[in-house]
Amino acid sequence: MAKTLYVGNIPWSTTESALEQLFSQHGQVFECRIITERATGRSRGYGFVEVSESDMEKIMEKMNGLDMEGRKLVVNEAKPREAQQR
Repeated sequence: MAKTLYVGNIPWSTTESALEQLFSQHGQVFECRIITERATGRSRGYGFVEVSESDMEKIMEKMNGLDMEGRKLVVNEAKPREAQQR
C-alpha cells in the first residue's frame, strides 16, 4: 500500500524526476509531484512523494533535514485534504 509524504523546502530548480531519483535511493517510490503556480508554472517549493508503506519511516528518517542544493528538506507524512468550503 502507498503512503504520501509531504516534502517542503524543495529547491526551485528541482524536477520531479530528480526528486524521485533522490527518494528512491531509500525505498520504493510510486509517484512524485511538485506543486506549481498555475499562472507561471513555477515551483512553489513543495510537493508530495508516494512511497511504499513499509519504506515510509525509513525514507522520512533519511530524507528529513537532508541538504539539497543548500536547502534542508522538510519531510513528513502528508495530512489528508480537508473538504473545501464553498
